Amino acid sequence: MPISGELPELAATVLQPGFTGTTAPDWVRRRLAEGLGGVVLFARNVETPAQVAALTAQLRAERPDVIVSIDEEAGDVTRLESRHGSSRPGNLGLGAVDDPDLTEAVARDLGIELAQAGVTLNYAPDTDVNNNPHNPVIGVRAFGADPHLVARHGAAWIRGLQSAGVAACAKHFPGHGDTAIDSHHDVPVITHDHQRLAECELVPFRAAIAAGVQSIMTGHLVVPAYDPDQPATVSRRILTGLLREELGFAGLIVTDGIEMQGVRRAYGLEGATVRALAAGADAICVGGDHADERTALRLRDAIVAAVRAGELSEERLWDAAARVRGLAAWTAAGSGPAVGNPRSGAGGSLVGLAAARRAVKVTTTRYAPELPLTVAPHVVEFAPPRNIAIGAETPWGVGAPLSRLLPGTTSVRLDAASLDGVPDPAARVLAGTAARPLVLVVRDAHRHPWVTEALRQTLAVRPDAIVVEMGVPVAVSGGVHVATHGATRACGVAAAEIIAGLPVADRTAQALAA
Repeated sequence: MPISGELPELAATVLQPGFTGTTAPDWVRRRLAEGLGGVVLFARNVETPAQVAALTAQLRAERPDVIVSIDEEAGDVTRLESRHGSSRPGNLGLGAVDDPDLTEAVARDLGIELAQAGVTLNYAPDTDVNNNPHNPVIGVRAFGADPHLVARHGAAWIRGLQSAGVAACAKHFPGHGDTAIDSHHDVPVITHDHQRLAECELVPFRAAIAAGVQSIMTGHLVVPAYDPDQPATVSRRILTGLLREELGFAGLIVTDGIEMQGVRRAYGLEGATVRALAAGADAICVGGDHADERTALRLRDAIVAAVRAGELSEERLWDAAARVRGLAAWTAAGSGPAVGNPRSGAGGSLVGLAAARRAVKVTTTRYAPELPLTVAPHVVEFAPPRNIAIGAETPWGVGAPLSRLLPGTTSVRLDAASLDGVPDPAARVLAGTAARPLVLVVRDAHRHPWVTEALRQTLAVRPDAIVVEMGVPVAVSGGVHVATHGATRACGVAAAEIIAGLPVADRTAQALAA
């Protein structure tokens, strides 16, 4: 095929860059008019739903079929509600309830909200099987550790979101659940054989394809059973051989952030971009860290140069651009006013809060204090290192909602540094509590030795303490153990309601008003 004069426009079509600011920068508007196929929004671009709607309208004024993407998992990872925390429970909470109809309703509720804001592609749901409890980056983002549970809820989530006209994106293919390495920082290796992958990691992706998912996101991880040398994002054996040919996926393949170290360290930004397209990816997500025009132009020019040098076939680039345009057409076909309205109150999603309440599991021991509490407690929240996938620190915890339900509640947040070198962590935790009820809040306590040791020593003195686990619950501890299956605002409210005993009839007005 002769080299086309349309190469720069084709190369721009397959890029989905991020940018800074809450209005469309001049460079983004200019590049959209010249052929840029899409953009991705981050928390830094979001203030209010009305502001996002105005921003996306600016983008569409330059290119009506622009794909506007966002990474909105409606859980610990949230962009729309990053300033206050999500009013929905997240995937692990939905998996704990195990009601696919509820999962579909929550996703449709989110889809309507996204559609009204002008978002057309959501990089969700996470369909990884989180069967490694020490996974540092997936955890509560997954529906659970059972592949069939993840499959049925992933499919329900996709149906719900896409019924509102927003394209879903199953991730991180071929499965990021069974690893203890975060691909933001390094390259995870999934060592399982073909049979195990078929029976576990690939099960949710097959279900997602059967449910009609419009997009699948690649994972920056090596799977030697299919390709011992290349991460999935740049592996033709995995993207074309496995995903396209074996699983039969015909939709858009989009990369995880191309600047992540899982691919960037070995290939550089430009090299990873070209290799991903050659392997079978159709769209390049970039801009979490490199949200500027120069990066977008570097990648566009690298794609053009690769075609001219014979490193990337023009036919492959045309195919990728066609799939981007196909998704744009799918979203445009449903781009009228979203049918229905999100079931929201002053503080967010009502259906999401209802789901978060159902997700809570309470376990009591012989040391359990009587609930509901009648005396304002002291709350100690143990803050682990920030998960980079969450982005900017999103509010979480139980102290704030408890203080609204039980005036006089006090709270303190401790991190590893605050307890480093402290000979008696329990004394630090118990300082000032006297005989008041004690609430200890943790996230993935089992993954952080400093947290487990502080809990052990504190519970030896106060076995009646209430322990609220807002991560993946592995071990039960405390007089009362409350597992919320997520650290969203809705999860914190649900736990606080159990501890404070607010009558059901009064919950919505008081909890969501915050």
